[in-house]
Amino acid sequence: MEAGLLSAILGVVMVQGATAIHDLDLQKIVGFWREVGVASSQNLALKTPKRLEALFLTLSGHELIVKAAYNSSGSCETEKIVSSEIDVSGTFVFPGHREIHVIDTDYEQYAILRLSLHWQGKDYHVLKYFTRSLEDEYGPGFWRFREMTADMGLYLVARHGRCAKLLKEVSRALGCAEPPKLSLPT
Repeated sequence: MEAGLLSAILGVVMVQGATAIHDLDLQKIVGFWREVGVASSQNLALKTPKRLEALFLTLSGHELIVKAAYNSSGSCETEKIVSSEIDVSGTFVFPGHREIHVIDTDYEQYAILRLSLHWQGKDYHVLKYFTRSLEDEYGPGFWRFREMTADMGLYLVARHGRCAKLLKEVSRALGCAEPPKLSLPT
C-alpha cells in the first residue's frame, strides 16, 4: 500500500495508553460511520489530498469488512479492506500491519477508534471520532474524544462530505447488510 494512502487512512500520531474496549458487541458496531474528528500531534494527517469521509462495516463469518469512502481532490473513491483477524476485545487486524481498536462507543451515535500502523520500522497511531449521523458532530462522543486527545495538539474536524453522504444514501437505498459494491459517482 502506498505511503499516501496509508497516511490518508491513518494520519500520523503517537497515542499511548488508549486500549480497546472489552466485550465489544460485533453485531452493533456494523453499519455506517462518518469520520468527524482526527487527533494528531503532527500535521501530516491534515495535509493529505485523500481524506477519509466514511466507513461502512459488515461482518462475514470471522471477518470484518470495511468499505471506506474517500474524497480524493474532489472525487469520491471507495476501498474495500477485509480483516485477517477479529475478536470481541475491540481489536481488528488488517493486512499491511494495520489494526483498528475500538476505544469507546455507544453503538448508536459515536465510536472512537485508534488506528495503528507499523510502517518503515515505526509504529504510528491516530485517534478518530466517528458518528452515525451526517449532521451531528458535537454529541457526547465528540466531547469524550476531545477529553481523550486534549494534549495532542492538532485536530481536523471533518466538513460535510458528499462522499460520506453518497455512501450512506447508496447503503440505505440498497437496504444494505453489506457494503455497497457500486462505484460512487464523482
